[in-house]
Amino acid sequence: MSGGRVWIVTGASRGIGAAIARVALEEGDSVALIARGAAVIELAQSLGDAAAGFQCDVADPESVGKTIDAILARFGHIDTLVNNAGVHRGGKIHRLTDEAWQEVLQVNLTGAMNMTRAAVPHMSEGCAVVNVGAVVGFRGFPGDSAYASSKAGLSGLTQALAIELAPKAITANLVIPGLVLTEMTSELSEAALEQMTQQIPLRRFAEDHEVAEVVCWVAQSRYMTGAVVPVDGGLLSSFGVV
Repeated sequence: MSGGRVWIVTGASRGIGAAIARVALEEGDSVALIARGAAVIELAQSLGDAAAGFQCDVADPESVGKTIDAILARFGHIDTLVNNAGVHRGGKIHRLTDEAWQEVLQVNLTGAMNMTRAAVPHMSEGCAVVNVGAVVGFRGFPGDSAYASSKAGLSGLTQALAIELAPKAITANLVIPGLVLTEMTSELSEAALEQMTQQIPLRRFAEDHEVAEVVCWVAQSRYMTGAVVPVDGGLLSSFGVV
């Protein structure tokens, strides 16, 4: 094992999660990358000996427990947990199915709770939990009731964790990415991308590594807990939220 700190990053097979893993590895730390699909194993192998991939369904407490045990066997301890795993199922409430609603809440919110509950007993003073939220958790958009509810719930969970974990000197903070260039957004038309860009005061999407750098900084801050940290190009400020 190389590096001093051991990170767990969920939803790490691509996008922001993979970028967080890369930044942590660049800092000389070790990273357990978690995702449901097998692609996370191959990605971790490509990142070197300090990375290890684990297939895990964060919505399933049994799967989470087995994965935490495997991570401890591999790395010996846990220092930073990043709850980044998420799914999006859109649709206005009269069209949103019960199955879609439950899936989003189970992965985005309950999944974060499952991971935190399993990891925290193995964490100590100086460790950190970083939850990855969303702008929609603070400012409503039509057709996003499930995703917005899950991310708003994640904000409340973060606040509670900050108080509960403070006696152990473990921090818990929430990072709020804005619109990020991903595989999903790359499929949008130029007109749609331009319309979305006009809502952002900085007039551009974020790169995933820009969000990852902030997540890694937040994880290292020892006197900040219960904080909401937007990395959104000013999007929340333009809505008068922060």
